Amino acid sequence: MAPPPTLGRRLANEFGLTTLSKSSRDIYLLLLTRFLRMIAYGSSTLVLALFFSALNFSDAQIGLFMSLTLIGDVLISLALTLVADALGRRRILVLGALLMTFSGVVFTTTQNYWVLLFAAVVGVISPSGNEIGPFRAVEESTIAQLTEADTRSDVFAWYVVFGTLGTAGGSLACGWATQALQAKGWSELSSFRLIFGVYAVIGVVKAAVSLGLSQACESHPPARTEDEYELVAAEESEEQQPMLDEDDPDHEDPAPPQSPPKPKQKKPTISTLSPNSLRTLLKLCALFSVDSLASGMVPNSLITLFMNRKFTLPIGKLGTIISTTAFVSSIGNIAASSIAKRIGLVKTMVFTHLPSAIFLALFPLPGSLGLSVALLVARASLASMDQAPRSAFLSAVVLPEERTAVMGIVNTVKTLSQSGGPLVTGGLATGGHFWVAFVLAGALKAAYDMGMLGMFVNVRLEGEKRKELSLGAEG
Repeated sequence: MAPPPTLGRRLANEFGLTTLSKSSRDIYLLLLTRFLRMIAYGSSTLVLALFFSALNFSDAQIGLFMSLTLIGDVLISLALTLVADALGRRRILVLGALLMTFSGVVFTTTQNYWVLLFAAVVGVISPSGNEIGPFRAVEESTIAQLTEADTRSDVFAWYVVFGTLGTAGGSLACGWATQALQAKGWSELSSFRLIFGVYAVIGVVKAAVSLGLSQACESHPPARTEDEYELVAAEESEEQQPMLDEDDPDHEDPAPPQSPPKPKQKKPTISTLSPNSLRTLLKLCALFSVDSLASGMVPNSLITLFMNRKFTLPIGKLGTIISTTAFVSSIGNIAASSIAKRIGLVKTMVFTHLPSAIFLALFPLPGSLGLSVALLVARASLASMDQAPRSAFLSAVVLPEERTAVMGIVNTVKTLSQSGGPLVTGGLATGGHFWVAFVLAGALKAAYDMGMLGMFVNVRLEGEKRKELSLGAEG
């Protein structure tokens, strides 16, 4: 009889470290590129508006820049993710990294508004510090391909953690670096340009790391062994779509395939998605757009502004609070995979995200700074715990060859919805009702959670179906 696992081994299993230790080299490289990219986003976002202000551009020009950059990045990202599987995922990741370098070089060397706008739209600059560009959809689709369904949430959880830590670290490093340079006599503009120079260098490093990815990252499915085929063929004969409707009276079990089907390569577009994938995509886009609109109403920049107006805090203290919430969020994400293993992906998404929505709605009500910060930290500890289960869920409810395109479409819808959030909050703040934005955002997020629970809680996912087939074969 084998000895019981030690406490350390049990904790490693719970928090996905065992899965991570057994992951391929490609997984480590993808986590590294995510970390590097979010360092760049976190650092550049901190100085972006200040950079334009130092160039004496008006607030209207800065606002126009933010909006057009977001729209341009969304359109380019959608185009690249739709052709990523056909052109090669590694090529798209390298191209995106080089576009980051292009933007960084332009921001370092010129001060013409329209040239800067062109570089931001054609290249990759994140106005908000959040994920933008073609990277996330391609990387998540690749991770889904490289991992097993029952351990996929472990890797996605660490993917989110690496991104959150990168953003927080980039913002902190950028703030201290620019402050130190200016203390030594550098002008604001010169110190900001150095940050964009570092941004360009990170793009080169990221491109080099992406070149190290193996052929296994591409969309071509690996050949199946004779031992594996019986189980896989049984699963594929049971369903040709990612989700089953067992109550459908017209459902008929197809005959078992006589030989392994040859993978067909097709250019993934909305029109070529399978019917079930398309229905699932439409439902998810509707729900995610509600959640993203709410997120856009209360980004960290507006939370900082609200707290500054309410409590008159110095910018250093505000920065410390926001950075703390980012690190707390990272810790919460580590536990997401452990919870998902016990209650499932959808329930994990809802039962962690719903309390954070309640904390968000309550945030503007306390009159004391301590209680407000406590609600903010409590919300941060849960708010992003749904990201890894959500990525794992999305990868499991569509066909493998459709993952990259679907994830790209979903990310595009989310980004476009999020861009409308600041307009809503701006209108409320102008009318003296800034606090209403937090209550409304919390309510919208709660509605999203209820929608996810109602539409998808009973959906059978890839790992569950494979487990059932395995048990049936053993019986």
